Amino acid sequence: MDTYRLNGDTLAKMLRGGASNLKNNAQTVNDLNVFPIPDGDTGDNMSRTIEGGTRNILPNDSDLTVSEIAERLADGMLMSARGNSGVILSQFFEGIKRSVSGLSELDTEDLYKAFRRGVEQAYSSVAKPTEGTILTVMREATEYAGKNTGKSSSIEAFFDAFEKEMYDSLDRTPDLLPVLRESGVIDSGGAGFVYIIDGMYRTLRGENISNESQFSNPDAFVSADIGKNFDENSEMKFGYCTELILQLMSKKCDVEGFCADDLIKYLESIGGESVVAFKNGTRVKLHVHTFEPYRVLEYCCGFGELVTVKIENMSIQHNGNSVKNNFTRRKEDKRKEFALVAVAEGEGLKEIFRQFGADFVVDGNQTMNPSTEDFIKAFEAVNAEKIFVLPNNSNIVLAAKQAADMYERSEVYVIPSTTLAEGYSALTMLDYTSGDVDTIIEGLNNAISAVTTGSVTYAVRDSHIGGFDIKTGDWLGFEGKSLLASGKDKVEAAKGLIDSIDLSEKEVIIVICGKDASRDDMDTLRAHINNKYPMIELYEVEGEQDVYSFIFAIE
Repeated sequence: MDTYRLNGDTLAKMLRGGASNLKNNAQTVNDLNVFPIPDGDTGDNMSRTIEGGTRNILPNDSDLTVSEIAERLADGMLMSARGNSGVILSQFFEGIKRSVSGLSELDTEDLYKAFRRGVEQAYSSVAKPTEGTILTVMREATEYAGKNTGKSSSIEAFFDAFEKEMYDSLDRTPDLLPVLRESGVIDSGGAGFVYIIDGMYRTLRGENISNESQFSNPDAFVSADIGKNFDENSEMKFGYCTELILQLMSKKCDVEGFCADDLIKYLESIGGESVVAFKNGTRVKLHVHTFEPYRVLEYCCGFGELVTVKIENMSIQHNGNSVKNNFTRRKEDKRKEFALVAVAEGEGLKEIFRQFGADFVVDGNQTMNPSTEDFIKAFEAVNAEKIFVLPNNSNIVLAAKQAADMYERSEVYVIPSTTLAEGYSALTMLDYTSGDVDTIIEGLNNAISAVTTGSVTYAVRDSHIGGFDIKTGDWLGFEGKSLLASGKDKVEAAKGLIDSIDLSEKEVIIVICGKDASRDDMDTLRAHINNKYPMIELYEVEGEQDVYSFIFAIE
């Protein structure tokens, strides 16, 4: 069952699933790292960052709101953020925290706004944002999901769209960063982000993701072999990865007026690289690669006191690691060449459409016609190069065409079927064997043009139509949109309709029975048709549709 409101308990479980999935694949992410130098710890850094956040969410916190969960996560990640990608990741979730503040649950529109705010926060935290990194993957996936889902979409639909573009964006990172292309890898930070979102989505769909791995790069103080490749004859080539949290102090600076941009300018003036610095409340989080970490500490202490400090020799990290690409995209269903999406109303008719070859049936309830995003979701689900669409309702054709124009992953062809009878007949003629789009479309259109549609329903108000004085509750028989018959019961109207249609060149009548058409009703109607039109073949279908007691496809 799809989820339309995301609560705090579900979000917490998803975040734990995302953290576990990244931890299980941390070494794969470590092996990808070549930017800005191959320090080999991106997977571990990102994993420790998000785990620092999920540890802030206790198992018995099931009654917390989305806002409370997001706050605990972001605050924990801020304190635990490690490495360039880890700090950026923490800021993505900081942006989400700010967006969902005060909300108990999220719908899909809320979720999109939160991710968009997360992207903005992540970009703003980096002194010189670089495309082809985790930032690009975050941004492009968010933009795509926002474009292809809306407020009425399910949370699953959002993540489905997000994940598809997320993988594609990650695949494109070598096109944006020559260092990745030269090494034959995709961006390591982007890969780590993919593992987190993938784990969150799989958890949402009911999968249990448990921790299976330990961190591959333990902290220096617990590793007996740390620095074994760095001795008195080694050359310091890469400097120090320096990270700290600074508590601003009123006695040392104007806490409210402190601007991280000034700090960034100083770090760049002393040759600092990969600078990420931002102010959060009265604290500053800093990440920089420098050959002079003491100058960083000295300068920061002029504004406050150090809460945490981590300084690592990147030459040691570099000497002990090599770059390799073991990342594999999670297996997807093989993309089909052709697929068909049809609109139908009534459980019986939907099942028949599926049996006739519809790959996805969109609910066409007369009181709530499908939207453009409903069609786009269907297009994603069928996963085909070329998609044919049968709207089966004149009120739906425009939405189907708009979705076809918007959708870029497939070639979409809208067949202008305007009734369920036309859709039924078209599906009976569906044939992909030619392999030619024009031939397939011609076959569908020929079936539609050969069918006459009849329908029987009831009047909801008094009116005068086509020479008929209609009273509320009367039963009406239409050929297309033309009223040809009326009666005091559905069978009387159906018989009058059949008798009013020119059947001289027709061979088949298919009766699609609605929910309110009883066995006795059908027995009476069948007897009338068989007795009066013995040369016409009669077929009966349990459509179970609501509004129309009978739909006739006459061929």
